[in-house]
Amino acid sequence: MARIELNHITKIYGEPKRKGLLPEGARAVNDVSMVIPDRSFTVLLGPSGCGKTTLLRMIAGLESITLGTIKLGDVDITNIPPGDRGIAMVFQAYALYPHMTVWKNIEFGLKNARMPSYEINRRIKEVLKLVNLEEYANRRPANLSGGQRQRVALARAIAKRPEVFLMDEPLSNLDAKLRSSMRTELIQIHKSLQSTFVYVTHDQVEAMTMGDNIVVMNQGVVKQIGTPIEIYDEPNCVFVAQFIGDPGMNIINLKDGKKIGFR
Repeated sequence: MARIELNHITKIYGEPKRKGLLPEGARAVNDVSMVIPDRSFTVLLGPSGCGKTTLLRMIAGLESITLGTIKLGDVDITNIPPGDRGIAMVFQAYALYPHMTVWKNIEFGLKNARMPSYEINRRIKEVLKLVNLEEYANRRPANLSGGQRQRVALARAIAKRPEVFLMDEPLSNLDAKLRSSMRTELIQIHKSLQSTFVYVTHDQVEAMTMGDNIVVMNQGVVKQIGTPIEIYDEPNCVFVAQFIGDPGMNIINLKDGKKIGFR
């Protein structure tokens, strides 16, 4: 089961003045507690600098946690090394090996895992078919388009068969038309794999079209969690009301200090 449970996760940068004290720097993530459901497509959405990528990197194990714990299923993974968490991450930059073919790029991680050759070949053929790159297996990254390179990065992650996929704005380097087609492909891949996806973006269109569970963040704090319809129709605070939608919700201040919003 790939259910992710975050308990009071806090990330503070800087060094403590004395041993045993908390650092006194900026709080990138502040006391975040939530559950990311098994097999969900959960989107972390918020403006730049809200802490969404930091939170994703802490789930991956690439960023240390100041306070709190993370559980994957029933296992506490807070102090488990990134490579042992059963998690794959797709970065904003494709991070492909330029001197290797598409096949070799996917094969590299599987070989390092000491997988049998027959299993490696079977998995590579499967993922190449899944991401529609079968005819490009012998090409190098320099001979691929941006969308194809991102699909290679995705195929490399899928081949490892992780319990969880983490994606940090993977489509932000693509043009608008290609982003639209890649969104559709990612939705289909998620349905095919039935794995847990956690996807970071500041693009509301991506969040509302791809996610079945949206986490809106601002200044290191989770403001609201819900389905796209709930987030849009029933915002629980002024920030969410004005952040979601283009234009955002109109807010009227009443005499008693209350606020009313409408679209």
